[in-house]
Amino acid sequence: MKIVTLIENQVNSAGLVGEHGLCLYLETDHKKILFDCGQSDAFLRNAKILGIDLLEIDTVIISHGHYNHVGGMPAFLDLNSHAKIYIKKEALYPKYSPGKKLRAPVVNLKPYEKRFEYVTEVIEVDEGVFIMPEIPITDPVDVNFQKGKVLANDIIQDDEFQDELFVAITRKNRLSVISGCSHRGITNILREAKSNFDLPVKLILGGIHFKEFSAEQYVNITYYLNKIEPETIAVCHCTNMQKYADLAGDCNAKILYNATGSSIRL
Repeated sequence: MKIVTLIENQVNSAGLVGEHGLCLYLETDHKKILFDCGQSDAFLRNAKILGIDLLEIDTVIISHGHYNHVGGMPAFLDLNSHAKIYIKKEALYPKYSPGKKLRAPVVNLKPYEKRFEYVTEVIEVDEGVFIMPEIPITDPVDVNFQKGKVLANDIIQDDEFQDELFVAITRKNRLSVISGCSHRGITNILREAKSNFDLPVKLILGGIHFKEFSAEQYVNITYYLNKIEPETIAVCHCTNMQKYADLAGDCNAKILYNATGSSIRL
């Protein structure tokens, strides 16, 4: 299985472009999958440079409804007319920053709704590739809700990211986890993954929203990461470069920064 980062804040190869967003390409023996779509159509150009044909994508998984994860969807859906989109219905709810500025969605996804499959339970989209829609908050210290608001059931309320999901992959008796931003907490995501698949952790890939985290939150997370002993942690997007450097010193796992153009094999 191959995982290629099509868009991310940082770039590791000449000719590619980065943006504040996330889009990953997952290729198995049977499926070609996009995980998130960035904030613009930039990932389409990167895919072409990297030799990835987006017309062959058959599955799209959306981690949550923020603009920098769904903004590129219309460009992709206009290009690719057959891929099925897995998304939680809450990802379409309007989100607001603390100042009540509309944050997401910033694009009209209603014309494409017939292609959506709203995820309400665990779905195995390919052998050993699972969409995980539930993230119980076992550890309330490890959350990053950003004091945002969401319009749900005609009421503006605190946004606790009920739209967030993640991907769990089982290969060779190892568990790998892919997350978009981990707003509901990477330790909570990992606990949910391990409760479903009691396997050693090979890879943790994605954003960990460290930017606004306190020292207590950071210590809490690194303690748990060391406790479960993952082989590799490949951070990106919202992790914060300083915290990436800190993780390299504080975690026993191999730490990578997964920039635009990075490729990982499982």
